[in-house]
Amino acid sequence: MWSVVGLGNPGRKYRDTRHNVGFLFVKRVAREWGARIKKKKYSSKVAVAERGGEKVMLTLPQTYMNRSGWAVKQMVQEGGFQPHKMVVVYDDLDLTLGTIRIRREGSAGSHKGMKSIVQEVGTNQFPRIRIGVGPADPRMDAAEYVLSPFSKEERRRLEKSLEEAEKALMYILKGEDKKAMNLYNKRMSGPV
Repeated sequence: MWSVVGLGNPGRKYRDTRHNVGFLFVKRVAREWGARIKKKKYSSKVAVAERGGEKVMLTLPQTYMNRSGWAVKQMVQEGGFQPHKMVVVYDDLDLTLGTIRIRREGSAGSHKGMKSIVQEVGTNQFPRIRIGVGPADPRMDAAEYVLSPFSKEERRRLEKSLEEAEKALMYILKGEDKKAMNLYNKRMSGPV
């Protein structure tokens, strides 16, 4: 079974902020796949859907961004999920809004949610989809910026990248992550 983990913060206050792009992505996928995210398991809200004959758990950790690793560790230890079959989706301030990047593994960079996962799970060997939310407004602190909502124009650009990220996810779930990287890391590199 695969797990798709969207990173974000629970609660109305954070719902439409840049830092909740992972949540927005997983909720979009759930709608597209006809799944309802409501069951509570592994300190997360989850739904199970089927894609390509395999079950996929759509996961929204409820432990807040900086403690995302707690929920993911529960999935691995209690649920028996293998890190290499776990796709983590999150915001990236270093990528321009409207772009995505797919990686099979790697460091957490400066993202505190990813740092928490790598620390708690004990590996960085899992695929991830980074969704651009940058560049930051130079008049704002980075933390303040990622916790601010999108404008209408920014939301339109975000929707395009969420659509592309969903297509990339389908390749990853089929074990074709290299193809996803070749297609989407290049395709999304210019302005949208």
